[in-house]
Amino acid sequence: MKQVRRAAGFTLVEVLVALLIMAVLSAMAWQGVDGMVRARDASQEATERTLRLTTVMAQWEQDLASLYDNASVPAIAFDGANLRLARVTPDGAQVVVWSLRDGVWRRWASPSVRRAFELQQAWLMSQQLLGTEEQQVRLLDGATQWQLYFFRGNAWSNAQSSAGTAPAAAAAAAAAGATAPAAPRVALPSGVRLVLSFGDARRLTRDSLVGPTS
Repeated sequence: MKQVRRAAGFTLVEVLVALLIMAVLSAMAWQGVDGMVRARDASQEATERTLRLTTVMAQWEQDLASLYDNASVPAIAFDGANLRLARVTPDGAQVVVWSLRDGVWRRWASPSVRRAFELQQAWLMSQQLLGTEEQQVRLLDGATQWQLYFFRGNAWSNAQSSAGTAPAAAAAAAAAGATAPAAPRVALPSGVRLVLSFGDARRLTRDSLVGPTS
């Protein structure tokens, strides 16, 4: 009796098993590639955030190192939401405001001036900011809260309780375009501590030396 030879090839079950194995391997490979892409994107985002934070902190340090200790406006004052300071520039002096509004840390700077009443006007203008001015620069997103402390008398204290403010007479005179009476000089802190909180539970603490210029 002649034996019938089986035709060479794969059965349907074998083909299905092979396809299943290939599908599993493809899924595992895709997960690995996707994880690498996500890790790369996260690393790049973290690097960009670090570089931006470094730039912002450099500006922060520069502002505090250039405080203008004068009799026209306070050199530095914090009201809980805005830090206002007068600083020396190559062209004279200007008022700078660091503020936290709608989760964004911002910086505003007035034009440089050379006269006392112009500096007083800039200070008055800084108290009327809406956050939409062209000079407003968005610095960091995601900030939820910030606190400042001044170092005076060998101790840190809340900036709101130790910072001085210009008298109302100075603001009124500035609005009228006249030179206001000299504001009482308030002893400047020797250091400023910044505590900046973000929505993802991150917290930045930075101690900076103050370098007043008269």
